[in-house]
Amino acid sequence: MTHIDAGAELDPVHPVPIPASARVQGLSAAEVAERIARGEVNDVPVRSSRSMGEIVRANVFTRFNAIIGVLWLIMLFVAPFQDSLFGYVIIANTGIGIIQEWRAKKTLDSLAVIGEAKPTVRRAGVAVTVSTSEIVLGDLIEIGPGDKVVVDGSCAEADGLEIDESLLTGEADPVVKQPGDEVMSGSFVVAGGGAFTATKVGREAYAAQLAEEASRFTLVHSELRTGISTILKYVTWMMIPTAIGLVISQLVVKEHGFKDSIARTVGGIVPMVPEGLVLLTSVAFAIGVIRLGRKQCLVQELPAIEGLARVDTVCLDKTGTLTEGGMDVTELRPLQGADQTYVRKVLGALGESDPRPNASLQAIIDSYPDVEEWRCTESLPFSSARKYSGATFSEGNGESSTWLLGAPDVLLPDGDPALTETERLNEGGLRVLLLARASKDLDDAKVKDGARPTALVVLEQRLRPDAADTLRYFAEQDVRAKVISGDNAVSVGAVAGKLGLSGSVVDARHLPDEQVEMAKSLDKGTVFGRVSPQQKRNMVGALQSRGHTVAMTGDGVNDVLALKDADIGVSMGSGSEATRAVAQIVLLNNSFSTLPSVVAEGRRVIGNITRVATLFLVKTVYSVLLAILVVCWQVEYPFLPRHLTLLSTLTIGVPAFFLALAPNKERARPHFVRRVMRYSIPGGAVAGVATFATYLIARHYYTGEGSLDAETSAATLTLFLISMWVLAIIARPYTWWRICLVAAMGGAFLVVLMVPGLQHFFALKLVGTTMPWIAVSISAVAAASLEFLWRWVDRRFPA
Repeated sequence: MTHIDAGAELDPVHPVPIPASARVQGLSAAEVAERIARGEVNDVPVRSSRSMGEIVRANVFTRFNAIIGVLWLIMLFVAPFQDSLFGYVIIANTGIGIIQEWRAKKTLDSLAVIGEAKPTVRRAGVAVTVSTSEIVLGDLIEIGPGDKVVVDGSCAEADGLEIDESLLTGEADPVVKQPGDEVMSGSFVVAGGGAFTATKVGREAYAAQLAEEASRFTLVHSELRTGISTILKYVTWMMIPTAIGLVISQLVVKEHGFKDSIARTVGGIVPMVPEGLVLLTSVAFAIGVIRLGRKQCLVQELPAIEGLARVDTVCLDKTGTLTEGGMDVTELRPLQGADQTYVRKVLGALGESDPRPNASLQAIIDSYPDVEEWRCTESLPFSSARKYSGATFSEGNGESSTWLLGAPDVLLPDGDPALTETERLNEGGLRVLLLARASKDLDDAKVKDGARPTALVVLEQRLRPDAADTLRYFAEQDVRAKVISGDNAVSVGAVAGKLGLSGSVVDARHLPDEQVEMAKSLDKGTVFGRVSPQQKRNMVGALQSRGHTVAMTGDGVNDVLALKDADIGVSMGSGSEATRAVAQIVLLNNSFSTLPSVVAEGRRVIGNITRVATLFLVKTVYSVLLAILVVCWQVEYPFLPRHLTLLSTLTIGVPAFFLALAPNKERARPHFVRRVMRYSIPGGAVAGVATFATYLIARHYYTGEGSLDAETSAATLTLFLISMWVLAIIARPYTWWRICLVAAMGGAFLVVLMVPGLQHFFALKLVGTTMPWIAVSISAVAAASLEFLWRWVDRRFPA
């Protein structure tokens, strides 16, 4: 490398020496304006949701809308207005889908702005916070523990700076950075601090792809949506040959005119399409996002709502989740005759030595003021991996000393008397730090060896007032809670005990490394202390290997790897930028009590969609079966489109909407397609066979002019009664509003049969009494058959 000047560096784009002062001061306002004019801005559009155009296209241009649209246009020309009602229903459904997703988009976008990270940039010597999109090429960006590197750059300042690049490279160990080293966007700081110069911004930076992918509001990678897509694929395969056969047979039969045959053909094809199922799924998810948004919960990936509903194990980080971020120093206990006044000075100096103190050190700063004559000459920032921090001081009287502050059971050898006292304090749920004087230099890998214990700092953690209720909710919902913390196991166990969480307490340093054995230990234990960041990740993997669906909550940089690997990552809004970037759900109000709302919302969506999907697919099955039977018997299709529009509205459309939004606390179970089809196939088969049987009997019973209308009315009555029974089964367990819903749908059909104007509009008129009672009797037999078949299916094919 050619060195132009020892005190200068090159502009990343224009090779002109920049004086050393520019490295320290950052860019001036004029230089920022110049780069903005050149377009050297980090202006990558990171969206939390689809654009309005994408929403409209996704809801309008679908395969089934195209099929229904073509059939609708045909009906507008060849049949009365009543037979084209299904087309207006599709328009209304599509409009509802667009409006609901647009509302969800507005909610998400507003929450994304609230939760957006604001990097600190040094310009003209002043540190200012800016949005990620306002960073320009050459900006000096300050970073500290928990901060994510948002653009690619070159390290300009480093104070014990350690960066974790495991999300990019897979390398688990943090990388120590020195001035001149490259820093990669998407990595995050685990210890120390510093600053780096932005060398790549916008789409050139790796973060451009990473951030956009991590924050995108997506409808994919969901078992529910994948299952529905699979079902629709099978429906299409069944529908095409059946529809072709129906078209040919109806045009051949043609006893009642060409237009009537066309209308009945369309009437056979339209109900095969479960068009409302996709809409209802999108609406249910969108309403879920809106509901959670009102509770300050940002869902960064839509399937997270579904995923959390399937969770059976939730791993909780203690600090920031069960306890509030702040702590209070309750006691200082000097050891080995140490002078308390001197110890206070050491603690004050240690607090001043760290520009970005964690919660423990902040409590010490609040209790012990800095001593001005002490000057920090070297520092070792705290890291979750080593469990201690340190600093070397010039004490102002010519003496120099090196101090360590951290976990007593890490800094002290086994059997040390101070550990006994620490254990007793931990049992009371208190957190204890050891202040020790080191005899080695800070850069020595064995600096803690031989360190002399000087004092115990006792800290009291503030329990979250809502934590106990939340843990109780998980227990009631059969979701196992595992507390995983880097703190002392006994202390963590005491905190968990105060919150009502019982179970064995395990020191993670004694856990087996082999995944199978670790998984067994995790199943037995409840509270795990002294867990390293890499161990957290391994523990999540071990639980998943046993078939558990795992959610991980956390707010610290040591939680990032586990959050990334968990099925669902949940971060606090006040957590580090790195945790918010990898989590699927961010609790912007920092309230752990919001989590039950997310679980409940997910269970509501999944459970209810599973219910209503059965309604839609029973219709698809009986429609296909009826079409096949009509083709085989070479008779006219029994229904006009208006009949099936009426039946679909009363037995599926309106009830499904209410059932999809109803409360549902049942934990979501896997195998969505199998669970839905095991009811839909027998239900549809019974409905199809019973309806066709009524139709054939009616064809022999009625003769002369108007016989087809009478036959259709009898078949419609049978199909409606069976569909109502399917609805009655799906609506269980009954509540007052579910009973009212089913009764209202039955009452609406009765009104249609009794009001002459509606009879004429829907071409429904029951002729005589014998055939209608035969239709009712066949429906009763079919209903009994449904009850028997569905109970047999439950026993024979358990979900």
